[in-house]
Amino acid sequence: MLILLPPSETKTTPGSGEPVDTGTLAFPELTPAREQVLAELASASARADALDVLGVGERLRGEVERNTRLGAEPAAPALHVYTGVLYDALDPAGLTAAQREAAAASLVVVSALWGAVRPTDRIPAYRLSMGTELPRLGKLAAHWKRHLPAALGPAAEDRLVVDCRSAAYAAAWRAPRERTVGVKVVRERGGTRTVVSHMAKHTRGLLARHLVQRAADGEGLATPQDLLTAAGEHWRAELREPTARSAGELVLVLPGD
Repeated sequence: MLILLPPSETKTTPGSGEPVDTGTLAFPELTPAREQVLAELASASARADALDVLGVGERLRGEVERNTRLGAEPAAPALHVYTGVLYDALDPAGLTAAQREAAAASLVVVSALWGAVRPTDRIPAYRLSMGTELPRLGKLAAHWKRHLPAALGPAAEDRLVVDCRSAAYAAAWRAPRERTVGVKVVRERGGTRTVVSHMAKHTRGLLARHLVQRAADGEGLATPQDLLTAAGEHWRAELREPTARSAGELVLVLPGD
């Protein structure tokens, strides 16, 4: 099983630790592409119009300035750096040793800066989203679309892929359709379903944690039906099976308030 996660906009800045070493990150074939983005991000973040280029407001100026020195900033494991609703629900700090091992083997975060990282990869806090277009590099989704298949294709081979990414990050790499199931979260009130945002992130984090716990207990998922069964242990769940032409979809239905 491979679980694809988006990064978080909010990040915890490590207080100490050695800087990132791009050569030690998972998927080493991405190293040249990562270093290219790092250099272009530093250059863009030093511009007078850096906030406009990165699409952020004045309150994030300090984070943008930090982008200019990421090679010297303290780094920490990715699951300690990424925070926010999904990662709070995943609760990395509460994982047991066996669950941390299962998470390291099954979770991949698709990132605008790093392309893809594993939970134990040491990275600094940064500010960059996949929707950004860097002046000399272009659109980041297009950049990573050229590089991620060589790294993530082998990682997904013969495995069920559970895709918890948002649309912007999903565009950077399309997982094998016939083995991929996306996760949609809806709320149902009086027979009417609506898509939720905040609770969708939270629920995807809870699902990822549940799947990691099952993997740690030796209950691996090999098929979409296995995923449906696992999700049904905590939620009302529905499955559209994947085909050779389109990825499947797991729908988690939350009750109305």
